[in-house]
Amino acid sequence: MPISIFPVTPRFAAEIGDIELSQPLDAATLEATRDAFATFGVLVFPAQNLTVQQHLAFARNFGPLEVTVQRALRTEKLRVPEQIADIANMDAEGSLWKKESRLRLFQMGNRLWHTDSSFKAPSGYASMLYARSVAPIGGHTEFADMRAACDALPAATKARLQGLIAEHSLMYSRRRLGFTEFTAEEKVAFAPVRRPLLRRIPESGRETLYIASHIGRIEGMPDSETEALVAELVAHATQRQFVYTHRWRVGDLVMWDNRCTLHRGTEYEDTRWPRDLQRATTSDRLDVFGVAEKKSALAADY
Repeated sequence: MPISIFPVTPRFAAEIGDIELSQPLDAATLEATRDAFATFGVLVFPAQNLTVQQHLAFARNFGPLEVTVQRALRTEKLRVPEQIADIANMDAEGSLWKKESRLRLFQMGNRLWHTDSSFKAPSGYASMLYARSVAPIGGHTEFADMRAACDALPAATKARLQGLIAEHSLMYSRRRLGFTEFTAEEKVAFAPVRRPLLRRIPESGRETLYIASHIGRIEGMPDSETEALVAELVAHATQRQFVYTHRWRVGDLVMWDNRCTLHRGTEYEDTRWPRDLQRATTSDRLDVFGVAEKKSALAADY
């Protein structure tokens, strides 16, 4: 049976039905999923029932699996396999984290507009976030379409962005929240990488903004000007007409294209209600930006 596609808008975000992700996908189903992904950028697969290994098996259809950044946080034990980014508000024993938990402070960065693994080499391609439990109030995820935002830029702004290179690092986004104490190992793992502010998506040919809270510098630009430009671009790109808000249900798997979307988690009472979301992310090609890069310590294994 062909998959069913129910678009949220004609070109951004769609719900996908008649597909069971716990089973291996045949060639036709995988091709249809890839085509929908290239068109909509965000796909919602409701009512799934996945083990961790089934989650990872589905993700492998879209490239090499990354390793979670939590592996660099040696003070924290992992609750799930290292190929899963743990977006839950729990410690390794499954207890709700405390307000002063270092991991909680670190994970607050997920409430900033960002794209997964723009700070890695290779950068992130597809993220697949699966809901095992959800908060009764709040804890949504917002997605913004960077392709549509790019199309809507004034011509003068787009001309200004051509050729500009930004530095991305997880340390830059966490510093925005006052998280400044990084170990020597973390500084190596999160060393800045160079990324263009504009890029083109090969499957669709569409030009897109490539921005994130992980940007700390734009080459050749004073820090104050960088901060103002990034804030201007994020404000433009996250206007309501570009944004889809996903209200989680248990069993939802949401998949998004990190090359052309921004996302952020919304607030909820994270020291009161358990919320267990687990993410698998795959990497793009190491040479996707046309330059030789050294693979990051937390990048995927090829």
